[in-house]
Amino acid sequence: MKASSRRDFLKGLGVAAAGGLMTSGWALEAAGSRRRVPVIGPMGRRVDRVAADPAAIPPPIHRDVPVTHDITLRVEEVVAEIEPEVTFNFMTFNGQVPGPLIRVRQGDVVNLTLENPATNHMPHNVDFHAVYGPGGGAAHTLVAPGQSRTIRFRCLYPGAYVYHCAVPDMDYHISSGMFGMILVEPPEGLPPVDREFYLGQHELYTDKLPGEPGHHNFDFEKLFEEKPTYVLFNGAKNGLTAERYGPMKAKVGETVRIFLAVGGPNLTSAFHPIGNVFTHAWREGAIQSNPERNVQTVAIPPGSCGIFHMRLPVPGPVVLVDHALTRVARKGLKAVIDVEGPEQPDIYNAMGNMVLGAH
Repeated sequence: MKASSRRDFLKGLGVAAAGGLMTSGWALEAAGSRRRVPVIGPMGRRVDRVAADPAAIPPPIHRDVPVTHDITLRVEEVVAEIEPEVTFNFMTFNGQVPGPLIRVRQGDVVNLTLENPATNHMPHNVDFHAVYGPGGGAAHTLVAPGQSRTIRFRCLYPGAYVYHCAVPDMDYHISSGMFGMILVEPPEGLPPVDREFYLGQHELYTDKLPGEPGHHNFDFEKLFEEKPTYVLFNGAKNGLTAERYGPMKAKVGETVRIFLAVGGPNLTSAFHPIGNVFTHAWREGAIQSNPERNVQTVAIPPGSCGIFHMRLPVPGPVVLVDHALTRVARKGLKAVIDVEGPEQPDIYNAMGNMVLGAH
């Protein structure tokens, strides 16, 4: 998009020119070029982590009538580690990747405010896939640094839906962390489980190799070619494992529900639990559809969600991966549920070492 047309787009939606192209952190090399020159070095305040706690989500809804929610999403442009000694300029909702899980009931009304602090560098907005309205709300939430806007919407159809930044360079913003999930529960609620976890998958395109120490800038050439440096859960390489921030925790005999938002912006997830199966799977987050049962791997395209149930009959790790396994072995996409409890030898027995041919 030409610089003039970008300014016209921003002005048409009420964003001041000073908060538009000139503060976006990069410039086009030439009109129509796919290459962009990023600002080199860290932009934004340094934080310890952006990886959202997968267990820190609102509880299931138990009420019979709709209510009104006042919800604020605050854009935070921050610098954090992808892995030790490797930093990146993340763009986030409320300082976390994925953005907060917004949990409502069918028929609820949401007063949604998007805040863009004056300390940020770029314009932002938000598109809710669960919203009837222009751009899912994106047309009326575009804010320059120092601005905020509010929209009101009624949640009319149940399911799990992605929300994401939708400015002209939406692929850049989503890749950098600007996506999350809104869960609209049906009036009867969701099936009961013992625990719930929330994950977000996305890919990062950087100007260095995976693991190369230092600050990684965004690489638009890799983005254009859809060749990511990292593929991540929750914005961190192997973040939800013992080697980083710690695994998720559960106990033998429990049932768990996993919400997965795939921000992308480009790759489909082949979501798979190593050492388990999904007893119930609702593709696309379509919670009122009949679930598939005992599923090994589920494809979730970018810009969509999945809801998954698992039983945990034995102790040990359940490793959650994308079964496009180079993403696991080379690019950092792994999360673990650590299942604690007594051994169940009638279900699984390691048997110990055996010496063949001994008398």
